[in-house]
Amino acid sequence: MAESRQRSSSSSSSSSGEISVRIEGEIGVGVETSGDSNELESREEVDVASVSNGISGGGTSNSSRVDKPGVNKPELTSSWLKLERSKTEGQRHQNILAEEAAKIYDDKLPDQEKRILLNRMATVKDNGTVEVVVPGDAEPQTLGVGSDDAYNTVADDEPLDATDQYIPPMQIVMLIVGTRGDVQPFIAIGKRLQDYGHRVRLATHSNFKEFVLTAGLEFFPLGGDPKVLAGHMVKNKGFLPSGPSEVSIQRNQMKEIIYSLLPACKDPDIDSKISFKADAIIANPPAYGHTHVAEALKVPLHIFFTMPWTPTSEFPHPLSRVKQSAGYRLSYQIVDSLIWLGIRDMINDLRKKKLKLRPVTYLSGSQGSDSNVPYGYIWSPHLVPKPKDWGPKIDVVGFCFLDLASNYEPPESLLKWLEAGQKPIYIGFGSLPVQEPEKMTQTIVEALEQTGQRGIINKGWGGLGELAEPKDFVYPLDNCPHDWLFLQCKAVVHHGGAGTTAAGLKAACPTTIVPFFGDQPFWGERVHARGVGPAPIPVDEFSHTKLVEAINYMLHPEVKERAVELAKNMENEDGVDGAVKAFFKHLPRRKPEPEPVTRTIKNCRPYFINCNYLHLLRSEA
Repeated sequence: MAESRQRSSSSSSSSSGEISVRIEGEIGVGVETSGDSNELESREEVDVASVSNGISGGGTSNSSRVDKPGVNKPELTSSWLKLERSKTEGQRHQNILAEEAAKIYDDKLPDQEKRILLNRMATVKDNGTVEVVVPGDAEPQTLGVGSDDAYNTVADDEPLDATDQYIPPMQIVMLIVGTRGDVQPFIAIGKRLQDYGHRVRLATHSNFKEFVLTAGLEFFPLGGDPKVLAGHMVKNKGFLPSGPSEVSIQRNQMKEIIYSLLPACKDPDIDSKISFKADAIIANPPAYGHTHVAEALKVPLHIFFTMPWTPTSEFPHPLSRVKQSAGYRLSYQIVDSLIWLGIRDMINDLRKKKLKLRPVTYLSGSQGSDSNVPYGYIWSPHLVPKPKDWGPKIDVVGFCFLDLASNYEPPESLLKWLEAGQKPIYIGFGSLPVQEPEKMTQTIVEALEQTGQRGIINKGWGGLGELAEPKDFVYPLDNCPHDWLFLQCKAVVHHGGAGTTAAGLKAACPTTIVPFFGDQPFWGERVHARGVGPAPIPVDEFSHTKLVEAINYMLHPEVKERAVELAKNMENEDGVDGAVKAFFKHLPRRKPEPEPVTRTIKNCRPYFINCNYLHLLRSEA
């Protein structure tokens, strides 16, 4: 496994002493909304985010509640709007919020009551945004929901290579949903697992079949079209569809993904017809249903992701924007709950009809199944250190790079253009659709011209780089491996996908991130906090003036020095090796199998097993 805003706010408090947090969420269903209230407009908003399979956006509109028939809306009391409140009243509100937050994952509480609790804490707006009220004077411990679970128990980490267990050759399936940037790290991990003698099947969207097969891994198609998913997120600016016509589109996409997970784990290869039965599952969170399939097949599951998905008190969920630290951990609970409420009917349909499991009635975290699953996070600890409240089941393994540069042959025209002048600035937004590509292209060209810079504009899926007349300082480029291209550039401007961010930092490029949705704002903020790029520019705020300011920021010598320093720190990291060792470390312990008895039989020729493909090869006599 989803990470952009129409606007953001720097406000951190309101006249009421409370903080209004808007979490944009796409739960892929037709949630009923009613009413047209502006009841929260008197409070300043902190910022926007969204809930999705790693994809999100922004925007504001009139608010409406997620209502269930027969359930009354809680009314705001006049005390919420007072300019001053007594400490006693503030503490009472803290306690109530903390108690309600803690109940979200109480398995004994009926689902309908949990909906009511969410309804009290959150307001769903017409465009899919959700506002959550956090008291401005709340302390982090008052909202420390789930702080004592297996994930957050602080303990000394076992070294990733500290394992002496016997690991026989396995058949491993990787269930990966997302864009090319989401798939690419898992290709690198899959290839390394093959080196250890395991058979690896990467199950993802059909768009990436050639990409997977060319890398030497087995491929199996998952449902869903990443182009449709990405286009939907950009259009709707959030996880909740903005209109009835969008509900069926998103639900169909999610249903296709969920129902394709089980066949990916047990069906024969579609082309070769070679049988397959998963011994272990690796998945990313947007492959909703992975925990349920693993439960049915009774195989271990390990989740890897490029953005934080485990509750922590050190920063909020990347699909939320919470300026008050007391609400950081709560944001994970709210995001997880919203996703579950949206996909629960599809998950339970899968459990009953395909997996032969009992339906999940209550919210229990991680979308309604066993949450005692190890997580590995694919980013550099030099960029985002492992939070202190993440326990031994969580690993930060480093960025996972796939070597594409060594086999890349750049076009002659590009090489000549690069040799003809100073290093360029790369500007591109990968596989994300751009709403007005002609206008954005013109903005980019004018900013490059004003700053006296040369630029490479990546066309991507957005259709950028179509010039009315050629410019000698601009080179429109089709797909090109970032690990080769960024080494030729002095700085980069992109959407902030985790993989693209990693490639730019590895190449010591000062970076400007223009987030569209999902975790992209999170990476934009981390890059800025590290001093290797300006503050992110939300795509809806992208302008000539802001791009010129960003380019000038990246050209400062001290910014380049910090980028070089970070790149040197990342040099010794091997995220692929870290991911594989983390996977091995958390596998259930097995006893070594007994040595086979060797017997000599006349006229019998020995057989050798290729563990990668399980082909039987007969030796020569």
